[in-house]
Amino acid sequence: MVAALCLLSWSQAPDQTPPSTQPPSTPAPAPDTTQTPPSTPAQTQPTAPSPTQPTESTSAPAAKVIPQFPRLELFGGYSFAQAGFYNAGHWAQLNGWNASFTLNAFEHLGFVIDASEFFGNSQIPTGTPAPFPNCGTGCPSGPTFNADTREYNILFGVQLPFHRRERWTPFGELMFGHDGIRGQAFQNNLQESVVSSGLAGIAGMGADYKINERYALRFKADYLATDTDFTLLGKKTQDNLRLSVGVVIRSVRKKKRRLEEESPTE
Repeated sequence: MVAALCLLSWSQAPDQTPPSTQPPSTPAPAPDTTQTPPSTPAQTQPTAPSPTQPTESTSAPAAKVIPQFPRLELFGGYSFAQAGFYNAGHWAQLNGWNASFTLNAFEHLGFVIDASEFFGNSQIPTGTPAPFPNCGTGCPSGPTFNADTREYNILFGVQLPFHRRERWTPFGELMFGHDGIRGQAFQNNLQESVVSSGLAGIAGMGADYKINERYALRFKADYLATDTDFTLLGKKTQDNLRLSVGVVIRSVRKKKRRLEEESPTE
């Protein structure tokens, strides 16, 4: 009975085929879709930008050029005056010096302190009572005698430069202040001295020739008006001419370093 049951079970079991010893077949590779198809001449041409999209400008805007001018100027040099401080009818050619200090507050406006002094001889007609006392019988021989003259001016005002040229800087100036005159003459073996003071004014123009950033040559011509009040002459005014030439020492501005110069862009 047991044998019959075993035989019946074996006959009803499914047929189990042993696994094949051959390796499984490898599936065919799928076509590579990442490869770019060969480009045609039409595809290599760049596409024009859309008219609705604004193009960006990579160029930086042009910086505004600010005119440079020195803030401080110191001038000194030779000065010549053709003057008649005694109202004697004779022009005296006097030599001297001229110096000034200028503070340029704006491009076309500066404030000036000016000083000058002149030395020389003035011709005084012999026998005239003014401004020197009458010499009487001991007058010097000749129609005139020499009076040793010294005159100084201390003036304040404005200077109007025109900073538009590379080499030349023309300017005008207008100043007012104080003047003083002292004269000495020998008459009748005596030395006579006269002194006076009054107001003075200058109106003139000139130009600076640039040597480099720090130095320049200055040439200028001024009308010099003076007032005197000598004891024997009274209050008088004089119209004089002043010519000056010298060297200007300028303050030099240090160029400010920008951030682009310190760290250049990549």
